[in-house]
Amino acid sequence: MSMKEYSNGVKPNWCPGCGDFSVLRSMQTAADHLEIPREKMVVVSGIGCSGRLSGYMNTYGFHSVHGRSLPVAQSVKLSNKELTVVAAGGDGDAFAIGMSHTLHAIRRNVNLTYLVMNNQVYGLTKGHTSPVSEMGLKTKSAPAGAMDIPVHPGLLALGAGASFYAQGFSLEQDELVELIKAGIEHKGFSLINIFSPCITYNKTNTYEWFRNHLVTCEEAGHVDQGDLSSALTALQKTQGLLRGIVYQNPDMPTFEENHRLASNKPLVKVPLEPTREQFQRWTDRFRMER
Repeated sequence: MSMKEYSNGVKPNWCPGCGDFSVLRSMQTAADHLEIPREKMVVVSGIGCSGRLSGYMNTYGFHSVHGRSLPVAQSVKLSNKELTVVAAGGDGDAFAIGMSHTLHAIRRNVNLTYLVMNNQVYGLTKGHTSPVSEMGLKTKSAPAGAMDIPVHPGLLALGAGASFYAQGFSLEQDELVELIKAGIEHKGFSLINIFSPCITYNKTNTYEWFRNHLVTCEEAGHVDQGDLSSALTALQKTQGLLRGIVYQNPDMPTFEENHRLASNKPLVKVPLEPTREQFQRWTDRFRMER
């Protein structure tokens, strides 16, 4: 295998310079490094600029509706645990219309990876305020500046009980590849918040801005990825502008383990037709209950 084999040859139609190009390349590279068979990988995306990601991967893909990539991705994984499932979305997908799905996917801890391309603005709708837009950011929907307190993805994820949370930057591609690999290899739900600048509609949170403001976990004094208190402190200390694996708890039981699905056959390999004995037992029980 090679990284190019995970590309289907379709030319992405993102704006030149968009951070999502780097996310796509990083995911293809991570899949190559992990030697994931293309027929064993599924990429599920939502709507928006990030939603196009699944259409550029030479794997199985599903382009869902706005904010609904996680319900589809969880269904795919629980139906066939042998698949490597990656969900992809933007900050609108994850923290606006899909917020409830994100929170409950975190607490369920289904074994899949969620990549959030966070550009602090709605790019596909031509530059509207998003839930993570900084206060004061001027957009077409907030010409006087955003007035709502922004959502902080890291604090939200850790507060919901995340077993794996990391933050990357599309300009740091080598690091991003390693974060995606770590997320896929983690047993449980992995949320990776990726700062992926929108060069067309967000003239504030630019590549240069992130280069000057983002710090690594080590620079923030956060060296123990398993220390939840240290992770929260580092996120607060840096106002969320942190790079690296922020928190990881490999011992947290997954949804599959809690529901005793880990040792069972994948649902897709379980015969759905009842045996004659099972059918007879069900009908007998129905007659008795009546």
